Amino acid sequence: MSKKYFTIDEADLLLPYVREELSFLQETKRRFTRMYQELQQIKKQQPSDEHAIFTMECQLEFMELEAQMHIRQLMDKGIQVKDIDIGLFDFPALIDGEEVLLCWKAGEPRITHYHGLTDGFSGRKPLE
Repeated sequence: MSKKYFTIDEADLLLPYVREELSFLQETKRRFTRMYQELQQIKKQQPSDEHAIFTMECQLEFMELEAQMHIRQLMDKGIQVKDIDIGLFDFPALIDGEEVLLCWKAGEPRITHYHGLTDGFSGRKPLE
């Protein structure tokens, strides 16, 4: 499979999709965390309630699989998911023949920064 490189315009056009997926993933993570904590309480307080425990474990497993599917869909498009909590995504690109990562963080209106393959978020540089 050949590596996908994005132009700035191509990556910007994908941001509405990325925002939607990020919203879904963040909400799923919140629900998962809440339910996991509830499950731990039930296991401590009512360990004999096997039906409730089994049901919650199945729901948690489904949420995990669903989140993995959404992450896989992003990755299949060539988008790198870096951090769901803060909403950090990278898009492989070529700038002056050099492989870089266009970097987008939730809240930014468009892609305005990039960094080297090993620099990470702290190494972000403005595109212009």
